[in-house]
Amino acid sequence: MRHSLPVAPQFYVTAPQPCPYLEGRSERKLFTALQGENAERLNDTLSKQGFRRSQNVLYRPSCSDCSACMSARIRVADFKPNKAQRRALKRNSHLQREATSPWATEDQYALFRRYLDSRHSDGGMSDMDIFEFAAMIEETPIRTRVIEYTRAPEITHDRRPLVGVCLTDVLDDGLSLVYSFYEPDLEQSSLGTFIILDHVEIARRAGLPYVYLGYWVPGSRKMDYKARFGALEIYKGGRWIDIGDPDSHSGESHPLSIDPIAEQVARIALPDERADRREQPAAPSAVAPRPLEPRQD
Repeated sequence: MRHSLPVAPQFYVTAPQPCPYLEGRSERKLFTALQGENAERLNDTLSKQGFRRSQNVLYRPSCSDCSACMSARIRVADFKPNKAQRRALKRNSHLQREATSPWATEDQYALFRRYLDSRHSDGGMSDMDIFEFAAMIEETPIRTRVIEYTRAPEITHDRRPLVGVCLTDVLDDGLSLVYSFYEPDLEQSSLGTFIILDHVEIARRAGLPYVYLGYWVPGSRKMDYKARFGALEIYKGGRWIDIGDPDSHSGESHPLSIDPIAEQVARIALPDERADRREQPAAPSAVAPRPLEPRQD
């Protein structure tokens, strides 16, 4: 009788590329495939260690001379909206939320294109066509939902116009905002902030302790908004800590303070791992799907 042994996930590292958040720096990512019957458990476990999902890949920044990118999450039980966030809730209280299966639609893509063309026309996703968009939405081996936000139709329309979308993963300890986009003409409504606040409420009702926001990067204007949310934790130095004073996290690191890739991989805890787990070497370079970040303002 043949017996097949479980295969531990293999980790790889991308080649350096220009950093999209901090000028003059380069980024590198550590990643592994997300597939098979153990996909959900692997995603749950690695998300707690600062990893993010992009389609069927889990990745985490592993730059050679910088450690500025830190995973961020909101503690739902301790969160209280500030004055500006309460205004955002009030301004968008008329919106209707609907959670659907991860299936791409033409309405979603049309909104996605308006959002990119207005807000991120020079970003890495600006050239995504409808097929790549569909892959972003639909290629998921875990429990994922598309949260759509619509407003009341005008008198001459029957359908509720789509104004916001969030691709959301359901983890064992929270909700992870994989990517969100919204109607750029409604910038004054603070839709991006509202989507995060609404996810806090969804998590609260579901009894989930965290809402994962992706990476916070001190010094990056694109990511400043995350530090405005209360009860925020960041994954720093191998553990989750309260963000405290955001200005105290400079993100500067001396190259010699960054551990080699093999040591980083050796410290990653896997589902049902024991102390005698085997180290998995990292390949010198590989290509991963482009990471997707929620960028609400």
